[in-house]
Amino acid sequence: MGEDTVCAMKMRVLVMGGAAALVVGVAFDAWWQLDIGTSPPAAVAPAAVAPGAVAPAPTTTRAPMPTAGPATGAEASPVPGTPAAPQVVLPIPPTPPRIAQGSEYERCLAMVPTDPAGANALADAWEATGGGDGAVHCHAAAQIGLGNAEAGAEMMEKLAATSKAAALARAAIYGQATQAWLMAGDAARAFGSATMALSLAPDDVDFLIDRSIAAATMQRYMDAIDDLNLALDRDARRADALVFRAASWRHEGQLGLARDDVERALTIDPDYPDALLERGILLQRRGDLVGARADWQRVLELAPDSATADLAQQNLTLLDAGPGVR
Repeated sequence: MGEDTVCAMKMRVLVMGGAAALVVGVAFDAWWQLDIGTSPPAAVAPAAVAPGAVAPAPTTTRAPMPTAGPATGAEASPVPGTPAAPQVVLPIPPTPPRIAQGSEYERCLAMVPTDPAGANALADAWEATGGGDGAVHCHAAAQIGLGNAEAGAEMMEKLAATSKAAALARAAIYGQATQAWLMAGDAARAFGSATMALSLAPDDVDFLIDRSIAAATMQRYMDAIDDLNLALDRDARRADALVFRAASWRHEGQLGLARDDVERALTIDPDYPDALLERGILLQRRGDLVGARADWQRVLELAPDSATADLAQQNLTLLDAGPGVR
């Protein structure tokens, strides 16, 4: 991918009974940036939006998983109002299904968003005394919260492979491993984990979108489009999937198909900041700088404190600077 093609994707927020997932932020030299890590492996500047440049793909919001109670300790929804700086949201299991049950499991996971070191110590001691799947899962989540995404992903994968829990609970753990591998910068392992999740839950739209993200991170845009097609066959009103597919089509040079998808997303949600950001990019590519400016300014109005707004502002700044700036 060219140096002017750096893109970002928003976090996926998972919630487990009573405790929000841990948020995190990670940069990729790809079409999206995943907010699921404690610190980026490398700082990557967004792309220029001068005429003729390939602008960054929009950030996006993944739908939260079901929750058994109110979220605590982390943001329950990433947009609008999500700070642009990386923050912490770890992959924590949905409810139901759960990989384990019990008050100790609940207590350990509840600590992860605000005290990952404490959760790690608790899980380590609990695991040593026969804590089983619950202890292993909390230990893995705590490792991710501490910034050890690769170690956490390995633990999640092993747990999902060896647990005797129900298929859907194991699929959820593979899904969390997918996000942790993306945070660690290993899109190939993320793709593998997402594939395992889909082998257990083939109709899960979120797992299809996760795998599309891994594929696109490896610049396999047609593979990403295939998964997004399946996701949209199952839920045609997933505006996030439409925006992801629009960005994929754009990277494939299919600007007409990209415009169709982004307009569909805006029909579903006319004020969806990520769709407006992507439409602005497509308008800029078409030479409609007035239209691009209007869409990016609208993003600033709708979600002024979000990462999406940061990208829109950078695009506006580059647009003001003129075609000589990339």
